[in-house]
Amino acid sequence: MVAVRQLAVKDGDVLLLVGTMKGAFLFRSGAARTRWEVGGPYFPGQAVYALAYDGRDGRRRLWAGNTSEHWGPTLSSSDDFGRAWATPEHAPVRFPEDTGAALRRIWQIRPGRADEPGTIYCGVEPAALFESRDGGVTWSLVRGLYDHPHRPRWMPGGGGLALHTIVPDAARRERLFVAISAAGVYRTDDGGATWRPLNKNVRADFMPDKFPEFGQCVHKMAMHPSRPQVLFQQNHCGVYRSDNAAEDWIDIGEGKLPSRFGFPIAVHPHEPETIYVALEESDEFRVSVEGHFAVLRSRDGGGSWQRLSDGLPQQAHLVALREGMATDTLEDAGIYVGTSTGQV
Repeated sequence: MVAVRQLAVKDGDVLLLVGTMKGAFLFRSGAARTRWEVGGPYFPGQAVYALAYDGRDGRRRLWAGNTSEHWGPTLSSSDDFGRAWATPEHAPVRFPEDTGAALRRIWQIRPGRADEPGTIYCGVEPAALFESRDGGVTWSLVRGLYDHPHRPRWMPGGGGLALHTIVPDAARRERLFVAISAAGVYRTDDGGATWRPLNKNVRADFMPDKFPEFGQCVHKMAMHPSRPQVLFQQNHCGVYRSDNAAEDWIDIGEGKLPSRFGFPIAVHPHEPETIYVALEESDEFRVSVEGHFAVLRSRDGGGSWQRLSDGLPQQAHLVALREGMATDTLEDAGIYVGTSTGQV
């Protein structure tokens, strides 16, 4: 049996959730973040693509999208920081029989707004959005997106046809953004009944039409909750910003960044114009730019960029994938980056 280390998490601690192809881990530190304790592995031997923490309405709940080679993907939860996990006997997130689809992977678990403590979303592969209104007990497929007329023409990215990003609008309850590889960004303004593709000015160099209505391979999207009109995305073909709720996008990396290609993007928790990306040489050569691993930071919303590399390996070809970057919520925010080869 694998020995599982447990954590004693206190109020004010920083908790970092790390999913890997061999299980999940929790890292705990005090506000100084100088020493870390590790808990896990949870779900040893299973791929964990999605982790989330839900602290709404007095909860202390962890969610995990774990995939067993034998039993397939499911959604598990813990209310005691991993000491015990509730894993349903029957997968709660599953496609209705009439779709003919089977769940392959849970890519994102996203708690809803603070004033909707029972609402949780899941983004999955094949690309679909699921919603729970009772705190994760029961789930329903958002049919407005699943039945979208574009769906038959959505093409999978290298990692599959995945709905990997869910961004609720902090100001408008009925508005929600999703990002799909490789379909692009879609938005609903009526609680999921109808959806519009919003990819204007975003390149798709791998398609005959370089600026199609949909079909772009967005890798990750982020928003600061204080500015729901402003979104950022790291795309297969560049880094982009929108100032009008994704109605159109501006390229903020061309001529400023050493590469167009990367996967993760994150926004500082208290500075809505501060964003972070980690880049690779290109789609064809997916390694650190010039063999030097770094995080690129902009403090002016993409107007200019600075390279951050102190403490990071400088003679290594490392890759950070779409879920491999996060921030904590402290005023002096910590930025965390994980690689596909297991470094954090």
